This record gives sequence, C-alpha cells and structure tokens, in this order.
Amino acid sequence: MVGSYNSTVLQQLTADDAVLRWTMRWCCSFPRALLLVLLLGWWGQSSGFKICSFKLQGLNSTKAANKRVMYTLKRVVSRCDVCLLQGVNDPNGSVMRHLVTKLNSYDHQYQTVASRGLGVNPNDMQKYVFLYRKDIVSVSDRHQYEGKGFARPPFMVRFKSSQTSVGDFVLVAVNTVPGRAVQEMDKLYDVFTDISKRWNTETVMFLGNFNAGCSHMTRPKKKEIRLFTKKGFYWLIGDHVDTTTTDTTDCAYDRFVVHGKSFLKQVEPDTASVFNYAKTYQIKKMEAMHISERFPIEVELKSSTHLPQATPLLILLSLSAFLLSGLAAL
Repeated sequence: MVGSYNSTVLQQLTADDAVLRWTMRWCCSFPRALLLVLLLGWWGQSSGFKICSFKLQGLNSTKAANKRVMYTLKRVVSRCDVCLLQGVNDPNGSVMRHLVTKLNSYDHQYQTVASRGLGVNPNDMQKYVFLYRKDIVSVSDRHQYEGKGFARPPFMVRFKSSQTSVGDFVLVAVNTVPGRAVQEMDKLYDVFTDISKRWNTETVMFLGNFNAGCSHMTRPKKKEIRLFTKKGFYWLIGDHVDTTTTDTTDCAYDRFVVHGKSFLKQVEPDTASVFNYAKTYQIKKMEAMHISERFPIEVELKSSTHLPQATPLLILLSLSAFLLSGLAAL
C-alpha cells in the first residue's frame, strides 16, 4: 500500500516537473519570439518618401477661418513629405502661414515654396503651393514656366533628398482648365523640354489636376497629347480610378506622370493611389466636398536606406520584450 502511494506521488511529481519545464521553456521563448515579431514588423514598416497632390476648392482666408477645414487639411498634408496644393487663393500668404503653423504644432518641420497668383481672371488668381518637410528634403531651384498655352502655367521645383534613392528630382505642378485640358496636357511636353535644357535633368514628375478624364479627355483625344504618344512617360494613376468626391462623377482627373524608366524604378510599386480622407477620418461627404470636389492622390518614392523607422510604441514594446527575455533567463 505504501509502495503504491509512493509510486503515485512520484508519478505526480514527474508530471508536475514536466509541466514546470514546459512552462519555463515557453516563458523563456515567448519574449524572444515577441521581440522577433516586433522587430520584423518594425523592419517591414513602409519607409517610402510620400508625395501628394491635392486640388482644393478655392482655399482662401474665409475658408481658412473654418477650424474643421484647416484641421482636416492639416491631417491630410501631415501624411506627406511633399504635398502640392492647387486652388490656393492667398495673395499675401497668410493662409499658408497659418497652415504651416498648424502643421508644425505636430512636431514637424514644414516649409512652403509657392508660385505667384496665376489665372486669366483677376478675381481668381490661384497659386501652386508645395509644402515640404525641410528636415528631410530641400529646394535647390524653382521656376515659373512662362510659355504660352496655359491659363495657369506650370510651376516647377527641383528637390533634393538624401532620404530617397533617386536623390534629385523635379516636380511640376499642373492645374489645367477643363475646356482646354487636352491642349494644355499636350503643351506639358514643351515644359519637359524646357526643364531638361534649363536644369540638365530628365528626372521629372508632373502632378496635379490634369482634368484627364471623362468628357475632358476621351480615349481618341490621347493621340493629341505628347505625354501619351512620346515614349518614356508613365502615367501612375489609371483611367479607371475615380479622384472625385462626388457621387455623380467617376473620373481620373488627378494624375502623376513620371519620365524615364530609371525614375519609374525609384517609385514604390502599387503606391500611386487616391486617399479617401472622408472615409478614413469619418467625415461627411458634404463636408469633404466643401474642402474640395477631389480627393488627394499620393505616391511613394523608394527610400535611400532600408533601415527601419521605429515608432515610439514599437520601441517601447521591443524594450519590454527584451527585458522579459532577460528576466526569464534568470
């Protein structure tokens, strides 16, 4: 009887010891596994350089006084390393100064480079405005195109950034008139020629409101546009994409066009897209339409480095996993 009891106890102790050993192995391995998962997630985060374009609906001092409008605009722009705004009615620059102040309250370092007021109507002179993070990208040159054929001639800015694999590139702001969209898009080839001669570079991206869709640009009309017929130009937003906020239209008005395969290879694949901020920020459609009848478009350039960009939360979780791993080993 005693022998049977001792055998039972021994079996129980052996089972308990096995459970204890399994628990210790799990406790020791779990923090390491967690740390590995966190580091892989950290490494896998997108570190691309984001370029955005947003056609606004007459951003003036009156609209800028609307806190909800400016708050939403601040959230949209703060996602971008460079953001082109079109449709800015800001003669004295006060609207953009206000926006930059709001942006930099996010602990960013945004700065602007803008064209003069452009247009044929003295009461509706609109600026092109590039907002860019001066801590990671700089402006090396700028030029206002003076050639004929545009209601609002393109504004070109040459950027440099060690954060991008391309390094040096030119962004050309576009805002065509609907009734002359095909003619103005065709004239963009002359703008490209001017840039290649002026700055001795062909690393060029056109971006903005092309009005390149629906009745403004039908399929047969593409034959009249040299950015379609000439080799070497790549349209990153397809004809099937809807860049409008309204339910009554489904048109790819806003576009990115890059020149050269070498530049195209520096674009992160499948990143050219429309940002539906109304859905993301849960904003009513009418409120979004008050800001613009268009959604922003965005694309990412490849980073010059594959080093991860950690968020504070990932850093904290990784350190916690590391400490747990150390404690479990004691």
